[in-house]
Amino acid sequence: MPTFYKLDKERKLVMSTYSGVLTIADALGHQEKLPKDLDFDSSFSQLFDVTRVTDVQLTAEDVRRLARTSVFSPDSRRAMLVDSDLKFGLPRMFEVLRDTMGEKGHPRLSDFR
Repeated sequence: MPTFYKLDKERKLVMSTYSGVLTIADALGHQEKLPKDLDFDSSFSQLFDVTRVTDVQLTAEDVRRLARTSVFSPDSRRAMLVDSDLKFGLPRMFEVLRDTMGEKGHPRLSDFR
């Protein structure tokens, strides 16, 4: 699955875009790539765009795995753009899991159906 991100240092924002089939390998790869970018700062906020994802191949355990590790600070704001109920449910589960771990800037969900 193609994964693209852009860092906006002025706005302190990471804009991540996924397209095609969303898998755990791609999500973990993206999560591992960000801290290696010299312009990345863990205090940045993040905007995920999954409106171009055609198939989600993540299990509930995959979402738990992603939620257990975060390259962002607990105060970073996170938001996800979605266009279907399934794509809405996964970030909602992520939000609940991160909230139980003390994250204050958990995802704010936007549904563009």
